[in-house]
Amino acid sequence: MLSLMPFPRKIKTRLRFHIQCVFILISIPVFFTLFSSNIQVEAKEDVESTSEDKSNYENLKTFSEVLSLIESTYVEKVSSEKLIEEAIHGLVKSLDPHTSYMPPEVFEEMKVQTSGKFGGLGIEVSMRDAVLTVISPIEGTPAFQAGVQAKDKIIKIEDDSTLDMTLQDAVSRLRGEIGSPVTITILREGLKVPLVVKIVRDTIKVQSVKKKVYNNDIGYIKIRSFAKTTSSDLDKALAYLRNKNITKLVLDVRNNPGGLLNQAVEVSDRFLGNENLIVYTKGRTEDQNMRFTTHDKVEHVDYPMIILVNGGSASASEIVAGALQDLGRAVILGTPTFGKGSVQTIIPLSDGSALRLTTARYYTPSGQVIQENGIIPDIKIENQIRPAISEKNDEEVTKPTEKEKIRRFLRERDLKKHLKGKTSIEGSEHDKQKNSTSDEEEKILSELEEDLARDAQLRHAVSLLASWDVMVGTLKQDKQMDKPTHLSFDNFNR
Repeated sequence: MLSLMPFPRKIKTRLRFHIQCVFILISIPVFFTLFSSNIQVEAKEDVESTSEDKSNYENLKTFSEVLSLIESTYVEKVSSEKLIEEAIHGLVKSLDPHTSYMPPEVFEEMKVQTSGKFGGLGIEVSMRDAVLTVISPIEGTPAFQAGVQAKDKIIKIEDDSTLDMTLQDAVSRLRGEIGSPVTITILREGLKVPLVVKIVRDTIKVQSVKKKVYNNDIGYIKIRSFAKTTSSDLDKALAYLRNKNITKLVLDVRNNPGGLLNQAVEVSDRFLGNENLIVYTKGRTEDQNMRFTTHDKVEHVDYPMIILVNGGSASASEIVAGALQDLGRAVILGTPTFGKGSVQTIIPLSDGSALRLTTARYYTPSGQVIQENGIIPDIKIENQIRPAISEKNDEEVTKPTEKEKIRRFLRERDLKKHLKGKTSIEGSEHDKQKNSTSDEEEKILSELEEDLARDAQLRHAVSLLASWDVMVGTLKQDKQMDKPTHLSFDNFNR
C-alpha cells in the first residue's frame, strides 16, 4: 500500500545539509575549471551557464532528497557509503560498456593485470548490448584450453545471471583463489542450447610474444596481448628471426584483446618508415586529441608481411592492423575484427578508487573509425570453428576408410616397385642432407606441419608468402619482355 506524508522537520534539516554539501562539492571544481582555463565568458554564455548550473542544482537537490528519504525511511537500514557507491556505478553504467567506476580493490587488480601476470581464467570480456561477451580467450590459459571462443556470451556465472551485473562485478566473480573451479554458462552462435563450461582458475602468466619459422624463410610472430614488455619482447623475436635469415613475416594478432596504447604504437613503429602517422585520437577536450607517429629510435624491418586477425582482435590489435593496412605495409588476412576503438583514461581518485572513463575514439591514418566497424581484412578466410557440442551422431558422419586415410599421404616414391628417377639412381645432395636431419629437427618440422594442417588462416598466409618471390620474379620478367599482365605487383604489394 502506498501512502503520502509530509517531510518531518528532521528530514528537512538533513535535506538542507545534503543539498548544501552537494552544492559546495560541485561549485568548487566548476570554479577552478573556469579559473584555470582563462575562459572569456560573454553575456550570452553567462545566461546559458547560469541556466545549466541551475538545472544541475535542481537535479542534485532531487538526488539529495531521494538519498535522505532512503536513509531515514527505507524499511531496512542502508549504509550511506553503499548507496553513494551504487549511485556512482549507475551513473557510469548509463554511458558506454567500457566506462566504469573501480573501487580501490578493483583498481589494484587492474594494475596487476596490465603488468603481465594475474590470476583468473584468461579471458578478456566486455559488455555488448548489455550482455557479458568474450572479446577473446588468451592463448595457453585455462579458458582457451576449455574451448571458450571470441563472441561467446556469458549468461551465467555459477548460478547467478549476468544480465544485471556490471562489468567489474562480473570480472571479480570470474576471478578467485588459484586452483578453485568456476562454472560459466555461455551462448554461442550456431548452438541450439547453452554450453556449460567448468574452468579451474590459475595464475595467468602472459608470454606476450612467441616466434617460429615456417618453410625455412617465413618468420611467424604471435602477439597475445599488449603488456608493458611487448615491444622489447618483439625486438628479441625479430633479432632471433633475423639470425634465421627469414625473408617474409606473418604477424598474428588473432584473439589478442589489446592492452596498452603505447605498446601498440611501439609495435607498429617496428614495421613502418620514419615520420608516418600510426593512429590519432579525437575527444571533446583538446588534451584528448593526440597523434602518434613513427620515430627513428628503433630499427625498422621491411619484410613482406601478412597480418592475421579475427573477431577476437580488439583495441591495440586493431590499431596495429589498421595502421599497416592503411599505409600499404601489410596484407590483412582473416575475419573482421572486434571493433573496439575507444580510448579509456584511468583517473585515480582521492580514496584509492579510480574512474575508467571513455574520453576519445581511435582513427587509423586514413581517418577510418575503428569503433564498432573494426578492421576489414584484405583477404577474408574463415577458420573452422572447433566443435564444442556435436549435433550429429557418430553414425551420421561418414568416416574415411583406413585405406583412404593412408592414400592421402602416399606419393609415387612410396609405391612398391615404383620407377626410379634420375636423382634416386645417382643420389643427390638433398637426400644426404635429409638423412642427416636430427630427431629433434624432425620433431620441430612435424609440429610446424601440424600447425599448418589445423589452422587454415595461417596456412593461407604461409602459402601466399611462399609464392611471393615467384610472383615478383614472374611479373618482373613479363615487364622486361613488355608482356601484358593481369596483376600489378604495386597493387599486390600493399
